[in-house]
Amino acid sequence: MAKDGPPSIQVVDRVAHLLDALAASPDPLRLKILSAETKLHPSTAFRILNALAGHGLVERTPNGQYRLGVKLLQYGSRVRDKVDLLREAKPIMEWLRSQVGETVNLTVREGDEVVYVERAIPNRMMRVEQIIGSRAPLHVTAVGKIFLAESGAQGIKEYARRTGLPRYTPNTLTSQAKLWQHAEEAIQNGYAHDNEEAEQGVGCIGVPIRDNRGIMVAGISISAPRERLQDSWIPLIKKAGADISARLGYAPKQG
Repeated sequence: MAKDGPPSIQVVDRVAHLLDALAASPDPLRLKILSAETKLHPSTAFRILNALAGHGLVERTPNGQYRLGVKLLQYGSRVRDKVDLLREAKPIMEWLRSQVGETVNLTVREGDEVVYVERAIPNRMMRVEQIIGSRAPLHVTAVGKIFLAESGAQGIKEYARRTGLPRYTPNTLTSQAKLWQHAEEAIQNGYAHDNEEAEQGVGCIGVPIRDNRGIMVAGISISAPRERLQDSWIPLIKKAGADISARLGYAPKQG
């Protein structure tokens, strides 16, 4: 039986070759040149380019030439923002870890969860350690509560409806009213606690990180065994969050 087209991995390779060729040229390219540079048959290159154009990844000029599409710029800006966040946060996270002697985490929001994207861990045997790439529901984490607070009462209501606020420990907030109360406190105080709500015996203090538009794009938190967690660390973590935000271009309003 004849195959309808090349295997999917081969198609990805061909897409990558075409995008590489377009990226290497400062000017739009004709199909004939793209075909020659990628060693693809013109009809194959044409079909792939048209498919990419349909997704905004490639644009066709009025005279029939091809160039990279605007959507790639959007993807690139998101990657750049994430790289900037990690680069700017890491030294400040390490400073905070040296001050408190406990694990410092950097998290971002994806949907109804926070994702751990970076960490600074202390050199001690007994410590709390989150795996980079691991996830947790918003309502059981300190930073997650702040993300929910940013979404307002309606956002919390919709989150509660979607998730049902599942319980993970006896301390988990499973009431929408209590979750909103904690969110309001987070807004007023500039930080939030996880009081053994995700895992028994583990506590957390979290603060927001904002970009140059004032939007919360991430949060940092100190995680420690509950008996070692200290409220005296709050000024330190607030300073760390403010310093990272400043590096991302955030300037809080005066007055």
